[in-house]
Parts: sequence; structure tokens; C-alpha cells
Amino acid sequence: MVIQTDQMPDIRQLAIIAEQLGRAPRGIEAVAAVDGENTPLVLRMAPIVDGKPFPTLYWLSCDRLKVEISRIEASGVIKQLEARLRDDPDFLAAYHASHRDYVAARWHHMSDAQRAEVERLGYEGVMRERGIGGITNWDQVRCLHTQYAHHLCGHNVVGQWLDAEFNVAACLP
Repeated sequence: MVIQTDQMPDIRQLAIIAEQLGRAPRGIEAVAAVDGENTPLVLRMAPIVDGKPFPTLYWLSCDRLKVEISRIEASGVIKQLEARLRDDPDFLAAYHASHRDYVAARWHHMSDAQRAEVERLGYEGVMRERGIGGITNWDQVRCLHTQYAHHLCGHNVVGQWLDAEFNVAACLP
């Protein structure tokens, strides 16, 4: 079970996140999705971390999901997805809509101070043009982990496909 949330992590969640990441977390704005046990699945990240744009809004933190999606990614499905994007105009249009949803969510979650910092540093174009996972070419697929993290928090056709084809959500407690 996935529950969308948008809250700062509590002490328990911070400890889990540090274990999931293998280091102290940085740049976390909120826990964006949790499982039925309130364990973080997806983190929402700050737009600027250490003075640079963070490449993704949503970070998949759940070990089970990371392992399952790595297994799927290693099987070569990104090439399969990119072939479908080339051959299926409806799927491509849905994928472009996913990128637009992602960019809109990134801007929606920024505070006025964060927007001003993005503009001051000259990263407004990057934040408005780069899609899921920081990709510039919206006709390609990069990192199924970021696609699935977005799926759990927004509208993502690749994440929907992963659930339909591989039942990824079944690996959650």
C-alpha cells in the first residue's frame, strides 16, 4: 500500500532514510510517499543542493523497490520503452505529459525563496526544461527509479507500465 504524503520526516523516518541511503540524508524537503508501515518510499528533494540543481524532484528510497527496479532495468527494458515511444504516438504523448507534470510539480513545491535562488543562480531554464530525473531529451527514458518515484507521487506513464508489466507494487509490504 502506498500513501502519498508531503511531510517532513520524523526521527524514525530519518533513521530509516539514512539506512536506505547508506549515509546521512541531505537536501530532503519532505517524505512524499510511505508504505502502510509509514516507512519512506519516496523523498521530495530540494531544487538546489550544495549550490547546484538537484537532478530529481522525487528520490526513490525504498530498498525493495530499488532492487526490483534495478532487476527490471538490467533486463534491458529501457530500450523496449524507447522503441515503444518511437512507435506509439499515444504513449509518447502520455510520456511527454508525465514530464510536464513533473516540471509543474517541481515549480509548485518551490517556495518563493527557492524560486528566487534558482533564478539568481541562473538555473531557471534547467528547472523548466529538464524532465524526470533531469533528462533533456523527453523522447528518451533515463533511470526507471526516478520514473517510478514520480509514479508514486504524480502522473507517470512509465511507472504505470512498470506496474502493469512487472507488478512492481506487489513487492511492497
